[in-house]
Amino acid sequence: MTGYILYGSQASLFTGKVRGYINWKGLVFEEHAVNETIMKTVILPHVGWPVIPVLQTPDGRIVQDTADIIAEIESTNPEPSVMPDGPMQQFASLLMQVFGDQWLLLPAMHYRWNYNEDWIFTEFGRSSAPDAPANEHYSIGKQRGEKFRAMVSLLGIDETTIPGIEASYEQFLAEFSAHLENSKYVFGDRPTLADFALLGPLYAHLYRDPASRDIMEQVAPNVARWTERTISGQNRNGDLTRKDAIPETLLPIFQRHAAEHFPVLAATNNLFGKWCETASSGDEVPRSFGMVPFVVGGCEGKTLALSFSLFRLQAALDALESLSGSDRKAAGAFLASIHGEDLLSFNMSHRLERKNCKLCLA
Repeated sequence: MTGYILYGSQASLFTGKVRGYINWKGLVFEEHAVNETIMKTVILPHVGWPVIPVLQTPDGRIVQDTADIIAEIESTNPEPSVMPDGPMQQFASLLMQVFGDQWLLLPAMHYRWNYNEDWIFTEFGRSSAPDAPANEHYSIGKQRGEKFRAMVSLLGIDETTIPGIEASYEQFLAEFSAHLENSKYVFGDRPTLADFALLGPLYAHLYRDPASRDIMEQVAPNVARWTERTISGQNRNGDLTRKDAIPETLLPIFQRHAAEHFPVLAATNNLFGKWCETASSGDEVPRSFGMVPFVVGGCEGKTLALSFSLFRLQAALDALESLSGSDRKAAGAFLASIHGEDLLSFNMSHRLERKNCKLCLA
């Protein structure tokens, strides 16, 4: 058997999340930049659609989706655990994963395509066709990257919402930077799932893309240093915040998530419910159910009602539902403190599951 093989890209948000995690676990792995050959011979035959990252396990199995990849590795390499021991920090980690995976996508995509477009097209060309002449990398990357560029307007990133996206992101940087004044990571002296969820957008797009990195360094150098140590896999051991507490310095970040993203999740769930009226168990779920309104940094727009955001939320809701007694009371107090009480009564229109690398109705 060989070690793990990670198929992905340096420029990929979700590859960055997994890479930092695998580095932290201290595992031996190879990383292969996905090109046309790998897409045709590895990813499409095993996954069925073009997506990264994909992990090949030492026994040759293929795993797709960051949560599934992390769960797979945790099952065979449980120490150190990426999940905190305490139920409240576990719930908060899963909630932070919704924020990092789904909502920070807005600034990640905005800054990449409105500040770094020429650079990222060249980067795409360099990584997908490394043997091509350097003067052809831009044109190759532009051809392959236009589909990602097209997502910008669908996410609701336009001249109306950009001021709000930038204001919200820079406020988040300031909030996270303030937290990092007294904590190496989200919950203490070692990373958890919450850190790797934030790492995806903060490293691959907002640190690695040069214009975005300049902003991070100017506004929040603490976050830049956190990004560097988290992607490199530092601090495998360390204490987490005592008594399963959620540090008060994290509350502004969770409040931002609740104010901006929770209404989008609720509206998405409503559209999901309507879609379910004519669907059956096992049906593949569309990537989006349409468009829903959103407000970010005081600016209004419309964005895609992404089905996968509900799947990520479902994991957090499952953790919340599992709490009882004093833990349930603590969760209620935490949600009240971030103005997110609606989660206590949030009912998914239908359960979701993944089958054969596709999102389906359970």
